[in-house]
Amino acid sequence: MPRIEFEQRIERLKAELMNQGRQVERMVESAIDSLFERAPDKAAWVIAEDAAIDLADVELERRAVRLLGDIASESVELEESKIRMLLTIVKVNNELERIADISVNIAELVPTLLELPKPPTTFRVMANSIIGIVRDANTAFERMDITTARSVLASDDLVDEFELKILREAQEEVARGETPVDVAFGLMRVATDLERMGDHCTNIAEQVIYVATGAIVRHQEGHWTAPEMPES
Repeated sequence: MPRIEFEQRIERLKAELMNQGRQVERMVESAIDSLFERAPDKAAWVIAEDAAIDLADVELERRAVRLLGDIASESVELEESKIRMLLTIVKVNNELERIADISVNIAELVPTLLELPKPPTTFRVMANSIIGIVRDANTAFERMDITTARSVLASDDLVDEFELKILREAQEEVARGETPVDVAFGLMRVATDLERMGDHCTNIAEQVIYVATGAIVRHQEGHWTAPEMPES
């Protein structure tokens, strides 16, 4: 099989994963909207949609593994960037599936939080930030855009700060008797889930940089860095 056909198979996998990423993005938006709009119908859609994401996740990974096997068996020499892309497709596929699962977690909390009079402003800001981060992570992957990927990485500390502030406010409100314990616990769970989404997005951003440059970035001393490459 000519090398071009293997490259085309990689591009088809990437295109399918991009579509999956946008569907996961819609799940994130609907899960958050279901919470703030008190919309159980939107929450139900998110929960139902998860099954399709799970199926797509398994199928895409199987096809990627099969493609790797074909490349090896036919001793096809591909550019290093193409191999990095194929490996990244498998990893990003897994990150998207986890983000979808977290969306379901949030949607399942909607009945508990229906009695919440008004979510804290900090909570809404954090939720909006996560929607933007998920969107940017998808865009970075679609375009192999290093600038956008770095923007996603830079947002990580801000998301952590939002989570800590929400957790602290919820604990203080319970102590003052202003918020029921189960509602506060639900809010804290959602804040933690949103932070976890942010972590998965930073993982995607790392992979974009890896595909584009071959550099493996790491979070060190409060910021993201690319280690120096050893001399050949």
